[in-house]
Amino acid sequence: MTRVTRLPKDPGPAAWNALLPEAGPPRVLEAKVSADWLVIGAGWAGLAAARRLTQLRAGDRIVLLEASRVGEGPAGRNSGFMIDLPHDLSADSYSGSVAADRQQTEMNRAGIAFAAEAAEEYGLSEEAFARSGKINAAATESGSKLNADYASHLAALDEPYERLDSHAMRELTGIGFYRDGVFTPGAAIVQPAMFVRGVAQGLAGKVEIYEASPVTSMTREGKAWLAATPQGAVSTPRVILAVNGHAESFGYFHRKLMHVFTYASMTRALTEPETARLGGRPRWGVLPADPMGSTLRRISGTGGERIVVRNRFTYNPSMEVSPSRLKKIAKAHDASFRARFPMLEKVEMDYRWGGRLCLSLNGVPAFGEIEEGLYSACCQNGLGTSKGTLAGLLAAELAAQSNSPLITQMLSHDAPKSLPPEPFAWIGANATLRWKEWKAGGEF
Repeated sequence: MTRVTRLPKDPGPAAWNALLPEAGPPRVLEAKVSADWLVIGAGWAGLAAARRLTQLRAGDRIVLLEASRVGEGPAGRNSGFMIDLPHDLSADSYSGSVAADRQQTEMNRAGIAFAAEAAEEYGLSEEAFARSGKINAAATESGSKLNADYASHLAALDEPYERLDSHAMRELTGIGFYRDGVFTPGAAIVQPAMFVRGVAQGLAGKVEIYEASPVTSMTREGKAWLAATPQGAVSTPRVILAVNGHAESFGYFHRKLMHVFTYASMTRALTEPETARLGGRPRWGVLPADPMGSTLRRISGTGGERIVVRNRFTYNPSMEVSPSRLKKIAKAHDASFRARFPMLEKVEMDYRWGGRLCLSLNGVPAFGEIEEGLYSACCQNGLGTSKGTLAGLLAAELAAQSNSPLITQMLSHDAPKSLPPEPFAWIGANATLRWKEWKAGGEF
């Protein structure tokens, strides 16, 4: 028997979920049940796996277990970009090998296409999912140089893009902070909690979804797996593990996964006079030209018009963050916000939170059949929306013995490399993150 050594702990409220109408009481697993399939984790990967199983194995009994509530975990805590082009948080720029980047772009777009199909099938609004493209925004001379290099790499990839000058950036954002931008059309932008909750609701007639039902142990019983929860259990021949970095808590990929937190703050709803002073468009989002800079979104719709600031990364092998750390990082968010929006000097933050990422040292996923009947769709390397969606649907296809060229590509990756022993990994990772943030300078 494998006991799950720790359960998810997410710092701060899931702001995207807090903007939505309160969900009803959770359906908790309170008995031992048998199923044809068990998916663990109702995030991007888990929901994609469950949806793909309904397509491949219609009529099979599919159970999905979520430790907390749909939309409360990392799936509802990201900045809401589904990025198609390569996006390596550990790199010094957004460019790399042309062949490898073309392959990664193809895979990312397959994940986005699957999410787009789900949004259409379940009648989700444009607030939940929209094909908007993305903008890499530069605030400094070094950022503009990175954008120029990025544009050159896009040309080598034969990818369409548009260069935006400072006037175009001001017209979009309402602020004069950015020198230039690079727009690419293939990304989507989402209200992440609205999306995952909408997909879960769409699956409810075909998939038994149990929330507040964390798996506490996994036991192999003959040809079946028995996954125990505090009040019940699921017996099944096939399990898809879609818990990202928490795969290590289940006893897999020990010392091969890097547990990183990133952080965000969201303002209160802006008043009409404040939006008038700000100008610009009511909905936009920009990613930093330097991967370690600040991501910004302006949202409107459910919860009113608000601004989201995302920056800072910390390496936390304990998979926990203290309230004092969150409070300290809040000061960095406030500084980034004030630098960009001086006309909103009286606007305060309503929500502050952290979200977990999982990275591997060599930037590869933790994917495939890791024991008989147990499939991993984990370690998304900082792009949980598009890569997680793809990993989930491909894990379902692999488990259901459905042939796909993308499965071959996923399985062609090397295994995640082992991390250095602690405390050397902690010292090295956090020192590297702090140096990269310092190097980002005014992009931060």
